[in-house]
Amino acid sequence: MKFISLQDNLKKGLNIVGNVSVKNINLPILNNILIRTHKSNEVELISTNLEIGIIHKFRSKVEKEGEYTVESKIINDYINLLPGEKVSIEKKDENLSIKCDNYKTKIKGETTKDFPLIPLIKEDKYCLLDISTFKDILTKVSFSAAVGDNRPELSGVLFDFNDNNLTLAATDSYRLAEKTIEVKKNNLKDKKVIVPIKTIQELLRILNTFVNNEKEDIKICLSENQILFDFDSVNIVSRLINGNYPDYKQIIPNKYSTEVELNKEELIRAIKASSLFTKTGINDVMIVVDDKQVIISSSSGQSGETNINLPANITGEKNDITVNYRYLLDGLNNLSSENVIVKLIDPQTPCLLKNKQEKNYLYIIMPIRQ
Repeated sequence: MKFISLQDNLKKGLNIVGNVSVKNINLPILNNILIRTHKSNEVELISTNLEIGIIHKFRSKVEKEGEYTVESKIINDYINLLPGEKVSIEKKDENLSIKCDNYKTKIKGETTKDFPLIPLIKEDKYCLLDISTFKDILTKVSFSAAVGDNRPELSGVLFDFNDNNLTLAATDSYRLAEKTIEVKKNNLKDKKVIVPIKTIQELLRILNTFVNNEKEDIKICLSENQILFDFDSVNIVSRLINGNYPDYKQIIPNKYSTEVELNKEELIRAIKASSLFTKTGINDVMIVVDDKQVIISSSSGQSGETNINLPANITGEKNDITVNYRYLLDGLNNLSSENVIVKLIDPQTPCLLKNKQEKNYLYIIMPIRQ
């Protein structure tokens, strides 16, 4: 194996694939990146932790075909420190020989015989949508997924493929985010799968490294227990979470007693100020809807108390609810309009956040029962 690459291309590729490499006592090669060269002047970088597999391809001058694996952190850190534009890499004996300007290095590696295969997924049935839309829906939904494996199905994001729409939903049982978008093409009709939150976080990280691809598309393909995200020069393959996602639709109320419209930034400021006086570990902030205003309040025996009055457009009855301020801020920060709408039924029922511009996005928070 021998090839010559621009340092920037190599750095970018190693950054894309290197994050999922992990130390594994039983399978040490998972700490490595597989480098494979082709006659077509293409280099593949591959990594996996058995849950997620990432393949990145880039153009290079290939002088000899072959493949080899080296430790992810060492080659990533070293390539980032090189001074020149061109890097020559060649497998010699049991080492990877790297040359760049006045730098000459040998990195010990391993053959590819023990490196796990990345599952192949047929791409004849897929959902196609533009990357900017997909990044937006991932960002606005994924933060509500659970962290931990007590209920595995909650530690993922539901993908619901239906006609020309894709709906994503995530909940940790304390709050729920759901958003529906139109797609360019979809022949994954009536498919529902749960994608692990770690996969979503890695996918978002990689998508954000491509700053100039907002007009490009991403293709999503499914097999029985795997999902493929195919975009630009990257393939990400991930296992799916087995099980049935909770029927969250039943907790979304159809009618509300009170609807409040108020300035988002003023509400965020008031919530942050009130958070200074919440009870430790409870993070409780009360929202009281009066005749012509909304009162944000909190109190703590240790730090004190506060009441903040905000002007608002109010429809319906007087009302109040106590919620976790962190969950409330998460929802507000993902609403893109100047004003936000808060809908209430009573102090014991979940409240809803949304805005007029995004009718296909909702965020629900469970109350803290007094």
